[in-house]
Amino acid sequence: MTLVKHELRQGKASFLIWTASIGSLLAVCVFLFPEMKGQIDSINDAFASMGSFSAAFGMDRLNFGTLIGFYAVECGNILGLGGAFYVSICASGILSKEEKDKTAEFLLTHPVSRTRILTEKLIAVFIQITAMNIVIYALCVGSIAAIGEKIPWKELDLIHLAYYLLQLELAGICFGISAFLRRGSAGLGLGLAAMMYFLNLIANIADVAGFLKYITPFGYCEAADIVSNGGLDGVMVTIGAVLSISSITIAYLKYTKKDIH
Repeated sequence: MTLVKHELRQGKASFLIWTASIGSLLAVCVFLFPEMKGQIDSINDAFASMGSFSAAFGMDRLNFGTLIGFYAVECGNILGLGGAFYVSICASGILSKEEKDKTAEFLLTHPVSRTRILTEKLIAVFIQITAMNIVIYALCVGSIAAIGEKIPWKELDLIHLAYYLLQLELAGICFGISAFLRRGSAGLGLGLAAMMYFLNLIANIADVAGFLKYITPFGYCEAADIVSNGGLDGVMVTIGAVLSISSITIAYLKYTKKDIH
């Protein structure tokens, strides 16, 4: 597992920066809840008058006066976009950087197969995503406990699980894309994550575009649906898993036969 350790060392700075940034922003939002709670009537009235904007973020179906309603809207967007951007950058460059940095020839001269290289790089991405989510989840639980609110365990667990699955799906797709590139692809990964996010907003606003929820992983991270249904949409999660696994499989097929420069 030498390559796994190497990738973790290389990605340590990025991991710490993104984890600290997302975690601290979530904690700040949680600490703001007691102040917002006293102004909830005016806030709910304001959201009710926003029409399509409220629908886009699911605010028309959540009670902003409850901790989970506030958390789902404010913290959900931070966790969703922040996590998606981080994993997209991490996974989209994990393979292509070898050619970009001219280290591919050195790496491939070692007595390890390309399949093993791919596997260890994929494991490194999985470890970073999992570690980030564990740290962020612990910070959120600690912040809620610190403000003296009752922790809504079921809803909180489901929301964080949904975003964890979203990150794994995006990582799988970006990993597959990385196998086809010869240069850095951070911009492509960020663009893909942003596109998926806005596809979900469009699906929330226009009923005719509801099918887009089955394309974007943000579709099964809709907190309003999770809270009201008490679970994740199994069909959307399955589609996401199939897309991720297919992308990873394509990465193996491509990279093992790729002419590395």
